[in-house]
Amino acid sequence: MSSPTGAVGPPAGDGAVRAVLATRNPHKAVEIQGMLRRSVPHLQLLALDDPSLPATGEVVESGTTFAANALLKARAAAAATGLPALADDSGIAVDVLGGAPGVFSARWSGRHGDDGANLALLLAQLADVPVEERGAAFVCAAALVLPDGREVVHHGRLDGVLAGAARGSGGFGYDPAFRPAGEDRTLGEMSADEKDAVSHRARAFATLARQLPDLLR
Repeated sequence: MSSPTGAVGPPAGDGAVRAVLATRNPHKAVEIQGMLRRSVPHLQLLALDDPSLPATGEVVESGTTFAANALLKARAAAAATGLPALADDSGIAVDVLGGAPGVFSARWSGRHGDDGANLALLLAQLADVPVEERGAAFVCAAALVLPDGREVVHHGRLDGVLAGAARGSGGFGYDPAFRPAGEDRTLGEMSADEKDAVSHRARAFATLARQLPDLLR
């Protein structure tokens, strides 16, 4: 479980390996800690607002790819804290929109983080597109930057289609309208465990996790 400050994992000093996750969202730290626990059981993942860490400013996500934005965040966190830093950037890419919203997914409607407005705008833009032509994918880039300057990035992808309307109350963002390939349900209709088993973020961090024991040694 996470503390109110976002520290996740075994207490420091108990054989723990400390790393920082470039987010101020403790729930995200819990989610990613769970993805990494099997590979690095002694990892203590700290969110940026943990009081044991120096204050860090906001990073402008000016990259034109998910990998570029993930690296911008991880580099800033590693430089500020002197710790190994993890970060991710993700979004949805719609075929008929040429891969948009892409890196603009979180601010597609013009207001960063307004999930309802972002989803409503995207569905309105696709209102006349037949379901069979609504191919889309969730894409995630997971990055690790080490204090010695080494960098690793891995991608995860979940293909599917966008439904005509939102269904289900689970997940967040575009989840209620995204139906993974081979599924009749949207991500919004799946349990958290079901979603985590197939998600783009889980796939990206699963690949990264296999390298972490050697990289963090």
